[in-house]
Amino acid sequence: MADKEELKRALKAFKKRLKLYQADSGSSAPASHLSREKHTISAITPPDQYPKEIWDELVAKGRLKAVGRGMYELAN
Repeated sequence: MADKEELKRALKAFKKRLKLYQADSGSSAPASHLSREKHTISAITPPDQYPKEIWDELVAKGRLKAVGRGMYELAN
């Protein structure tokens, strides 16, 4: 079981990576002019400096949601 500070650091790293991917996605793939849809990334592979057990614990605590294939998204 990870300590509270390690979980906090892992979640912060996850949010930072998600934000970077979303910013990168928005600049390289503009939305269709016809549909006016905005494509956003909601699930990512978490930073690898933390083990899978950390991410599973954050899922168990309700902070993240596992969506398959090693990808996670923020829980609402």
